[in-house]
Amino acid sequence: MDIASIHNIPAQRTAQPYELNGTSLPSKENEGSFGSILGAAMNMINETNDYQNAAEAAQIQFALGESTNTHSLSIAQQKANLALQYTVAVRDKVVEAYKEIMNMSI
Repeated sequence: MDIASIHNIPAQRTAQPYELNGTSLPSKENEGSFGSILGAAMNMINETNDYQNAAEAAQIQFALGESTNTHSLSIAQQKANLALQYTVAVRDKVVEAYKEIMNMSI
């Protein structure tokens, strides 16, 4: 029994790879590769840096009187803080995993 016929989904659509934000999802063979993991980590670091820069720009605008909205300043600071906390937590887990691997006896 064909699953596509149950919900009237065309077979071409079920055979196409899914896309997320305009990019296709990683294939099964490259899903856990070091390159893809490193790329994701670098993207996370760049995103954290962008949030930090946006928060700093919002602080400067507020200090210069260009912006009087404390709500947007607070949001920018919280985004930067949460992104930094998440990045540090991931880094700590990676270091912990590295130490555990290095302590393994072969």
